[in-house]
Amino acid sequence: MQEQKSKSCFYCTNNKMVVDYKDVNSLKKFVSSYMKIAPRRRSGLCAKHQRQVANAIKRARQASLMAFLPK
Repeated sequence: MQEQKSKSCFYCTNNKMVVDYKDVNSLKKFVSSYMKIAPRRRSGLCAKHQRQVANAIKRARQASLMAFLPK
């Protein structure tokens, strides 16, 4: 097996403690081109921030800040 380099969490490295659903530009990094929420192995987030990002994306979709489907 190949040893994979682990990604560092975006929020932990930038000392951002709060994941805000209104910050759509940073949330777009964690969705695919099909607007699906990226898993932890792809996003590189820690477990705590992955849960917060998933909930923030869902809230942003409900508030019509992010799309459910690509255009």
